[in-house]
Amino acid sequence: MFIVGVTGGIGSGKTTVSRYLEDKGLVVLDADRISGDVTAEGGSAVAEVAEVFGPASVGLDGAMNRKYISDIVFHDRMKLDLLSSIVHKHVFAEMEKRIEEETAKNTKCLILDVPIPVQRFVDMSDQVWVVRCDPDTRIARLIDRGLSPGEAQRRIAMQLSDAEYADLADFVIDNSGSIEQTYSQVEELIKSQLVERGIRV
Repeated sequence: MFIVGVTGGIGSGKTTVSRYLEDKGLVVLDADRISGDVTAEGGSAVAEVAEVFGPASVGLDGAMNRKYISDIVFHDRMKLDLLSSIVHKHVFAEMEKRIEEETAKNTKCLILDVPIPVQRFVDMSDQVWVVRCDPDTRIARLIDRGLSPGEAQRRIAMQLSDAEYADLADFVIDNSGSIEQTYSQVEELIKSQLVERGIRV
């Protein structure tokens, strides 16, 4: 099975690219969705988050209290890294289980959609496709999602720089232009990297 890792900073358009690949019929494992599962009520990461961040980090519904946690970690890089290490451990354990399931189904290609490209993600991927976008557009997108300009800039600053993402990339998809231009780049990669390997898309 050929595994493509798709990654990029917040507001870059990574999810847009992954959804396009999913619409083309490819199987996508979305780390954000899995993260939601492991931090929901009964999720595998909830107890460990509570142990580290205290009982207030779990809401009355038994899920991780996202607002409480966000207010802490997005103002403290060390605490963000600590939370990430906890959640990533559980997300990747679930991903590995699902990869095994897809391997048993004889799936030819799998897409891993992961926002933060930790080494484990890179090691799991045969290729890494990085989605990038100019900073002003990223900030505008985050403001559209309800963040203040300052919060948008702070969240971008807490992640890897464009150069650090590019260093990990086998290919870079520039999502600064129109959606049609982005899709065109993805189509070129589908043809040159997947179809050429005999993967039907």
